[in-house]
Amino acid sequence: MNSQLDHIDAILLFVVVPAIVLASLLEAWVLSRRARYDWRASGISFLDLVLRITINLTVPLALSTPVTQWAQEHRLTHLQLDGWQTVMLLFLGQEFCYYWFHRAAHRVRWFWCNHSVHHSPNELNLTAAVRIGLFGKLTGTFIFFSPLVWLGFEPRLVAQTLTLNLLYQFWIHATWIPKLGWMEGVFNTPSAHRVHHASNPQYLDANYGGVLIIFDRLFGTYVAERDDIPIRYGLVKPQLSYNPLRVEFDAWIDLGRDMLKAPTLKAALLHVVMPPAWQPPGRPVALKPTSIDPVRD
Repeated sequence: MNSQLDHIDAILLFVVVPAIVLASLLEAWVLSRRARYDWRASGISFLDLVLRITINLTVPLALSTPVTQWAQEHRLTHLQLDGWQTVMLLFLGQEFCYYWFHRAAHRVRWFWCNHSVHHSPNELNLTAAVRIGLFGKLTGTFIFFSPLVWLGFEPRLVAQTLTLNLLYQFWIHATWIPKLGWMEGVFNTPSAHRVHHASNPQYLDANYGGVLIIFDRLFGTYVAERDDIPIRYGLVKPQLSYNPLRVEFDAWIDLGRDMLKAPTLKAALLHVVMPPAWQPPGRPVALKPTSIDPVRD
């Protein structure tokens, strides 16, 4: 089983990743012939991809590792993909966990610090899809998927299913694909994902799904793209720097500054767990380059 999983990892690394890069470059070339194209932003996205892969291959542990180990040691059973029932269980379970991870990545500042990197491009295209942020392991995002390990799925299998989820989302970053009819009701589509990447107030905090959009509809976070509201991409206050250090670390620096300025220890800790633009009572809410939404909690 391990050799099979390793083989899957090798295919993802040596076949799928180069294919994604080539597809991104092809789209970039076509778009650049039609209008101005931000090649420097694409360069930052590719750098993020290379560094993230390097970190994932060389750093063995994550903040979520103790939780994952506990879940595996206390798993309810041992599940293998030996029938359509377990395949559907893993798929739907992963979609459910991804929805709540993605929602937390926007509404909990600790997770937003890394996820904001993905929303920092001011143009949406296939290249922007590979800019995800370097510190997923540091923030412990796999905690959200540990229930699948607790149910009985191997951690590596859960991680690879998450990778497949993200691979599906690659194509929905294309802005030239129109609405897709009945698919808009079930799947995460380019139209739905354009809304997700919008900084317009009417579109904020919406469409967190991975492959499916059904959990957004169930939990009230689905917003349809409107013809009368042109989408503005990026952060509420745009990230204008092309310095990759600024792109990767601005959110963390902002968090550190707010914690140091907090009037109490409680307020400092609340900066970590509250929405990105939260401020202690009595302080004005200020939109920052690292905030995608004004505080509403």
